Order: sequence, then C-alpha cells, then structure tokens
Amino acid sequence: MLTTILIIVLVVVVLAILAIIGIYNGLVQKRIRCQEAWSQIDVQLKRRYDLIPNLVETVKGYAAHEKETLDRVIHARQQAIAAQGVRQQAEAENMLTGELRQLFALSEAYPNLKANENFLALQEELSSTENRISFSRQHYNDSAAVYNTAAQTFPNSVIAGTFGFARQDYFELEDAAMREAPKVKF
Repeated sequence: MLTTILIIVLVVVVLAILAIIGIYNGLVQKRIRCQEAWSQIDVQLKRRYDLIPNLVETVKGYAAHEKETLDRVIHARQQAIAAQGVRQQAEAENMLTGELRQLFALSEAYPNLKANENFLALQEELSSTENRISFSRQHYNDSAAVYNTAAQTFPNSVIAGTFGFARQDYFELEDAAMREAPKVKF
C-alpha cells in the first residue's frame, strides 16, 4: 500500500515537472520568435537608414536653401538609429516618418527634383522599404501577441512570473496619419 502511494506521488511529481518544462520551453520558443521578428524589423530599418542620406543629398542639390528640413530629417534618422527597445524605437520611427513626409512635400515645390531619376529611384526604394517595414512590424506584433497571450494565461503565467518572462511591447504608431506608408507618388 505504501509503495503504491509512493509510486502515485512520484508519477504526479514527474508529470508536474514535465508540464513545467513543457510550458517553460514553449515560452522560450515564443520569446525567440519575438526576437527573430524584431531582428527582421531591425534589418528593414537599417535599410531605410541607409537610403535616407542619399535621398537628402539628392534633395540638397535642388533645394539647398531648405536646410532646416534636411537637418531635421538627418537628426530624426540619428535618433532612430540610437533608439533602444521597441517603445523608444517606435517613437523615433514616428518622428522620422513625419520628417520624411516633410522632405517629400518639398519635392512638390521643385519640378526638377520631381523629374530627377536618382530622386525617383530613391523614392521607389524607400517606398518598397516602408512596405517591408510594415510587413515586418505586423509579423513582430503577431509574434508578441502570441507570446504575451501564452505568458499571461494560467498556468503559464505562474511559470512566466517565476522565471522572469517579461511582456513584449508592441511596435505601434501613435499618430493615425502616420499609420500609412509615406505617399511618394508624383
């Protein structure tokens, strides 16, 4: 009788340990998916950052007296590059997107700039990159939602709290006008 109770207790303990291991590993996998999704955003943002100086230089040749706008774009780019974490990155990207809108608005005042092949190619490349960023952001937010849901539901929430699985922030745009990719068609 004592042996049977000991075996039952041992089986329950082993099952509990296996359940904890399974939940822990599932949370780790979901956290890694979030990190991978964030790295895809990071790749696209770096691509965007690399395009901006070329775009600014092209505009500078036609609109040199618009120095303030060009300086704000470069400053916003530098802040976005220096941003750490999802929330700070989202804020910096919001600011950069707004400044890029101003830069593209300048082109309306300069017909020669609108016709410049270099400018048009950079515009197209930036538009394509904005679409990639949007897709990557959606993928990241989906991954974060799956992870956050898993980490906040019982019994996973007990394991997540015990082992320090922190909530993942979403990469969100604050301004409704910024929820669209910059309009770059002329």
